[in-house]
Amino acid sequence: MANFAPSQSDADLLTHERTYHAFSVLIRWCVVALAVAITTLTLWFATPAGFFGGLITGVVLAVAGYFAVIRHEAKQPLDLWTEGR
Repeated sequence: MANFAPSQSDADLLTHERTYHAFSVLIRWCVVALAVAITTLTLWFATPAGFFGGLITGVVLAVAGYFAVIRHEAKQPLDLWTEGR
């Protein structure tokens, strides 16, 4: 049976991994930005919380989103086949 394990010298595979990682980071930033925008605008215009209530909630949500979604991925190794991933 053929061995389909990827080699580290395959340039196309490493380029693909980097592109996928960059796309994944972009999507994570977009998800956090959309969550912050929707929450802030909803609290600002649709509730009595007003501008400052929406702003404070948006900042708290942005910080929580950064630590929960974006920073978590930054600690992962780029190579998908390393131990501990």
